[in-house]
Amino acid sequence: MIIRSRAPLRIGIAGGGTDLASYSEMHGGAVFNSTISMYAYCTITPTDDGKITLCAPDRNQTVVMDSVPFIKVEEPLILHKGVYNRIVRDYNGGKPLSFKISTSVDAPIGSGLGGSSTLTVAILEAFSKWLLLNFTDYEKARLAYEIERIDLKLAGGKQDQYCAVFGGFNMMEFKSDGNVVVNSLRMDKKLINELECSLLLFYSGLIHDSDLQQKVLNKNLEIARATSIINEQIKHQAGKKSDKESLDAMHRVKENAYAMKDAFFMHNIDDFAKLLHEGWENKKKTASIVSNTELETIIDFAMQHGAKAVKVSGAGGGGFIMMLCDPSDRQRLLDALKTLKGAVYPVKFVKHGVEGWVV
Repeated sequence: MIIRSRAPLRIGIAGGGTDLASYSEMHGGAVFNSTISMYAYCTITPTDDGKITLCAPDRNQTVVMDSVPFIKVEEPLILHKGVYNRIVRDYNGGKPLSFKISTSVDAPIGSGLGGSSTLTVAILEAFSKWLLLNFTDYEKARLAYEIERIDLKLAGGKQDQYCAVFGGFNMMEFKSDGNVVVNSLRMDKKLINELECSLLLFYSGLIHDSDLQQKVLNKNLEIARATSIINEQIKHQAGKKSDKESLDAMHRVKENAYAMKDAFFMHNIDDFAKLLHEGWENKKKTASIVSNTELETIIDFAMQHGAKAVKVSGAGGGGFIMMLCDPSDRQRLLDALKTLKGAVYPVKFVKHGVEGWVV
């Protein structure tokens, strides 16, 4: 028996950052997002040799150990270890499992497309299919969130896990009591086609930050950068010590999510582009390192070659940049971006969330 799963990555169209508990549990958060045809994959092969083998070929990482009920959580492959520990503890009576697991992700972890959380969801789905756990979508997303944010203490919000589980276009609301409401949106196919023709993703790679490199030795720099941004946002939002300018900007980011959803439903791409630009400008005010000179140089270049609006995906600081253009200018922008150091990806939206099956 072989168990496989895949979960789609996402683009956060608007509202990112308001799903952080430090903000949403005080003010309520809202995010407008959608899944795209890039995935995190997982394969589990049960074995009877009393061993656990964890593999991530795309990261050139492999760990082999004796089958135990709890794996010490340390690099590498902490997501794999975190999911295993929770599954064994809560859903397998503390009894160890023997298996080989192999994973990969279509985009680099930490690149702003929700890769880490999506991979967590894919791994969780594979274990769920193997052990016949039958989680609901909300249970699955909540469990993935708890594994990352509580068990592993990784910084971040809630939107990525829920988007990977539910899939499609969603307006997500993050309540002050910690609950999440996923409003799945039925989108006009013509509008989705128009948006796909208007969007490009540019992967800018690592934005080199020597200060971060000194602070976070032996860790993925992109994850370190995102963590630094999130920690600064949390500091700005914390109670009486909150920074008013940063907090006001986050309020506008939340309002922008609702406005962009409305513009999208009204088929108003011009307003959509204007709001995308406004959302990015407000996002930059939530933390000092959301943007930097290297990013702004790429953004200015794109705007000069056909882009109408640009937004950095995820926490910011680097990774993927979402660019909106008139479809008639798409090829001009595409050709210009190919002259830069980086990679260009088309955007293809998908309606489904995580999927698992047995071979």
